[in-house]
Amino acid sequence: MEIYKGIATFSGIAIGKILYYSRGEYQIRQCLVSNIKKEIEDFRKAKEQAVAKLKELYEANKSLNEQEARTFLNQAKLLESGSFQNAIESSIANEKVNAAYAVMTNRDELVETFRNLEEPVIRKRISDIQEISNRLIQILGGAAIRINLGEEPVILVAEALSPTEIMEMDKEKLLAVVMHHGSAVSHASIMTKTMEIPTLVDIAPDDEWDGMTAIVDGYTGTMYLNPDAEIKKEYEIRLEADRREREELLKLKTQKDETKDGTKIGLYANIGNMSDLSSVLFYGASGIGLLRSEFQYLGRENYPRENELFHAYKKLAETMGERTAVIRTADLGADKQASYLDIPAETNPIMGNRGIRLCLDRKKMFKAQLRAIYRASAYGNLAMMYPMIDSEEEMDQIEEIIQEVKAGLDEKEIPYRNIRTGIMIETPAAVMISQELARRVNFLSIGTNDLTQYTLAMDRQNPLLKDKYNDHHPAVLRMIKMVVEAAHQENRQAGICGEIAADTELTETFLQMGVDFLSVVPACILPVRKAIRETDLSSQRG
Repeated sequence: MEIYKGIATFSGIAIGKILYYSRGEYQIRQCLVSNIKKEIEDFRKAKEQAVAKLKELYEANKSLNEQEARTFLNQAKLLESGSFQNAIESSIANEKVNAAYAVMTNRDELVETFRNLEEPVIRKRISDIQEISNRLIQILGGAAIRINLGEEPVILVAEALSPTEIMEMDKEKLLAVVMHHGSAVSHASIMTKTMEIPTLVDIAPDDEWDGMTAIVDGYTGTMYLNPDAEIKKEYEIRLEADRREREELLKLKTQKDETKDGTKIGLYANIGNMSDLSSVLFYGASGIGLLRSEFQYLGRENYPRENELFHAYKKLAETMGERTAVIRTADLGADKQASYLDIPAETNPIMGNRGIRLCLDRKKMFKAQLRAIYRASAYGNLAMMYPMIDSEEEMDQIEEIIQEVKAGLDEKEIPYRNIRTGIMIETPAAVMISQELARRVNFLSIGTNDLTQYTLAMDRQNPLLKDKYNDHHPAVLRMIKMVVEAAHQENRQAGICGEIAADTELTETFLQMGVDFLSVVPACILPVRKAIRETDLSSQRG
């Protein structure tokens, strides 16, 4: 038996056979071609086949995770772009080489040129180009894409996986996922969390593991290779206990979110698209604490129209009924970009013109979203919050725009509610003036993902910092407490909507701080509810 220690990104236990997955490096030989016209035609047919497959994959996966599924649409558009097609066809014509070789060399040259750049947008574009190039090479070479997991469920082991590869696989056949590269906040990990599959990262695999029996412990981050009889028996018992615990958790779907001593806590869901609404209702969340509205702006060719936004928010309001649904205004910029936004290149986009800063620069876009939200507010219990607020001057500008929006709606006699508003606390600056900001709105919601990286001066997606990045850092926890106390001094509520809100090891700590609400991904609602209901704050009050 061999034991490997990694990092768990989603909990659970799995026992089964390993399937070692490899993307495969195709050794494409350079062949001089005499019929250039036919070679270009073969490339175009391969491109059409790839585009059709990508659109098919988007339709099959959009109900699971719309945000990640849009990757397929983005890749299809990249394939259809004139610049990509012209580069390949130019290589075929000028160098008189076969299509597969032309695709491979263009891919490799591009990767080599930009491989040292760290900007998230460029890294994402390079990743997309690698994936569509590999897809084309597989089609042109007649090779099948290896996504068949076989007849029996398996533990998938790989050096790295992209969200695209995960979505192409049969989800029913995945017991667990083990990767060498990745992090808790990588897109692949987010996808496996959405699918509720136990996942480990930071374990270097070996292709000789293929077919071996393994145990994945998604609670401790441990993998046992060829476990002995004693360990296997122990984990079979734990697996059954885990299954029963999950069944017990499902019984909490209709239970109240309150501590043993009767303290009521708001437990809400974070979602990125309308397809997540069914999960919110299934797990019995009190409402939606964070709708990431920026995803309505991504994966498209132009700005969404006001009516398009209105109908989406109207559906949200009607579906949630009296339950609160908080829409975060568009947090665009940094790694959330679309070509039509035409955001100038920045040396450090994560510290750049993003969130409310971009919205205040583009008032026409911002007003359209605000009008859509206020129009939809007549159909349910909507609320709204603003991302990346750093100053009261920003709030002055927002309030002025809102007054203009309301005046326009009044003039046209369009009904709306005076909805509750909130501010995302995501920077140390916002923490330090949180009492002043609390006076301007109804609630504060702490975005710990950005707050942690800005406080520690660490990019949370930088793989070189994965062992140093610490969202439990005392400075981060003290800042959370500061925000809660500042909000309460102004009789406002304060909660947490970052990933750390789902960390049940900290639930009691948060409640002791006086946190009023937590907002987590739907799959984490029941474990957090259990942790809330097991907490007793009576001794603290006494």
